[in-house]
Amino acid sequence: MLAYDQMSTSLTDMKPLTSWPISARANIVGMFTDIDDTLTTDGAITPDALQALHNLKAQGLMVIPITGRPVGWSIPFASTWPVDAMVAENGAVALLHNAQTKQVSKIYQQDLATRTHNFQEMQRIAKRVLQEIPGTVMAQDSPGRETDIAFDHSEFHHLSQDQIQQVTQLLQQEGMTATVSSIHINAWFGDHNKWHGAQWILKELTGRDLQEEIEQWVYVGDSTNDQVMFEHFTHSVGVANIKRFEKELKYFPKYIAQQERGTGFAEFQKTLQNLD
Repeated sequence: MLAYDQMSTSLTDMKPLTSWPISARANIVGMFTDIDDTLTTDGAITPDALQALHNLKAQGLMVIPITGRPVGWSIPFASTWPVDAMVAENGAVALLHNAQTKQVSKIYQQDLATRTHNFQEMQRIAKRVLQEIPGTVMAQDSPGRETDIAFDHSEFHHLSQDQIQQVTQLLQQEGMTATVSSIHINAWFGDHNKWHGAQWILKELTGRDLQEEIEQWVYVGDSTNDQVMFEHFTHSVGVANIKRFEKELKYFPKYIAQQERGTGFAEFQKTLQNLD
């Protein structure tokens, strides 16, 4: 992990993506990326962002999206996008696509008994949030969730910053880990997060230790639940819409794209692979 004084600690500390040294870019072997508002624009992946994924894979890089979205929501994308795996529910579960059988399989960080107990507790807590904090609603993708719960704050329903804070505090009082993405408030039991999920899936896929080769990896994201990745990755990029979270961020990406969302991701891909 980088020392704090070597990291970006505000928007003004972030460097333009074009200033990323060619020598550093040339050593990249793989990348992790957020999905919502990083790969997607208005809820869908754009042609330029999808082509960027294809280009990254064509260059031989490992590509692993890692998201707070539910596993059920993620399966169609894990089966069709050019990626090595997809990690859902903030690191709790991974989807692996078998190119020969065309089937997607799931692997988990927690065992079945733990997941079953946690699921029951999460339903109780979700009801408490809905009853005690006026205006809250569950995320529309909730039926596809197995290891966490999510409340909508910006996708189809709006919550104020005060409401978001109330929800987060209640979840934490119940002993849950809670994070805020660009669209949802996510909460789960366990100490896993995107960083732990990234280390776990690389070990599962290759047997390698991400921390030992962190200089060869990059992360792209856009919101507060990406902070743990910005904190640990030597090379990190924010698409331009990360600016909306300036007041909520403690850890910022090292570089920032000029463009937002999927167009910003396509800009990242072109910059990464422009080694001339």
